[in-house]
Amino acid sequence: MQNENKFEQPIVSFQVITDTHVRDQADHIHNRHLEKALEDMATYSHGSSGIMHVGDVTDRGLPQEYKELRRIFQAQGDSLPPIRYTLGNHDIGAILWGDPPLNLTTMTQHEVGEVLGHSEVIGQNKSVRRDGQVDQDGPEAGEIEESGRSITMDALWQKRLNDFTATTGMNGSYHDHWINGYHYIFLGTEQPHPKDCDMSVAQLQWLEMKLSEQALPEQPIFVFLHQPLMDTVAGSMKEQGWYGVNQDAALKAVLSRYPQVILFSGHTHWQLEAQRTMYEGKGQMPTMFNASSVAYLWTDEDEHLEGSESLQVDVYRDRVVVKGRDHVTGSWMEGTEYTVHYPVKVNGGT
Repeated sequence: MQNENKFEQPIVSFQVITDTHVRDQADHIHNRHLEKALEDMATYSHGSSGIMHVGDVTDRGLPQEYKELRRIFQAQGDSLPPIRYTLGNHDIGAILWGDPPLNLTTMTQHEVGEVLGHSEVIGQNKSVRRDGQVDQDGPEAGEIEESGRSITMDALWQKRLNDFTATTGMNGSYHDHWINGYHYIFLGTEQPHPKDCDMSVAQLQWLEMKLSEQALPEQPIFVFLHQPLMDTVAGSMKEQGWYGVNQDAALKAVLSRYPQVILFSGHTHWQLEAQRTMYEGKGQMPTMFNASSVAYLWTDEDEHLEGSESLQVDVYRDRVVVKGRDHVTGSWMEGTEYTVHYPVKVNGGT
């Protein structure tokens, strides 16, 4: 970091957390890890532009889990900055992971309503359009079948996304925000896939439009997507099977036109001490970061590891500094500080 003043203050800062997997038991280790992480962040996030959550907010998207999420955040009062959420597969998937897993697509509307905490016929409240955005006028006629019939994928998607947006306050499965002069773009699946992200052509076109909005080569754009792109950050190698965007090539094609982007992903739980926490775009692609997990970690040896980690992002005039935080010890992690310089060099130039 030559010529960088260690006393220089960042223009803006924010925190990136992911994979909190909140459960319905208040004393579950995932919930206790989130409580401890938030208490820790409250000590260093004063003046932050916000906490950016990269998905799998809950473990199964159940109402009791969303209730626990609200309890945990409300316990912090005004000690934390605003939080914005990315959609994760555990939040809206057609499979409720457990022992055994529960496949919602094999159930009737009434059965799904009971599992998800609502006895009424699903679809009688606000609906979500095919593009993933919230529609306050309700579902299209004929879209919701009788409660005794098998649930349709549209009805299941509507119910799952409605539950997510009702608690998080996010406007659909993808949304963007300008905060303190910087652009934050959140992407997400538009199908209740149990593991992967499925993006429409409309979302990709929306992304292209949003990326071009006041875009400058010397200013970073921050993008958040739960599933990593294939062969980029830790845990996303093809042979590992944890990459998960069905439109991988199409999304990479859009992002390649904006190398000033920094993309944060979760999903894999790979610990920050593993290889490839940062993927260097080298001017051909955005820089990408694996944001680890607050609930539990995974290793390059393909092993579960108890722990809780996240990222701190500090934006300066000519660079962005990303560093890892261990919430169990409440300390910054050695060897997990990365610097992205601006303007990004493209093809050897600037």
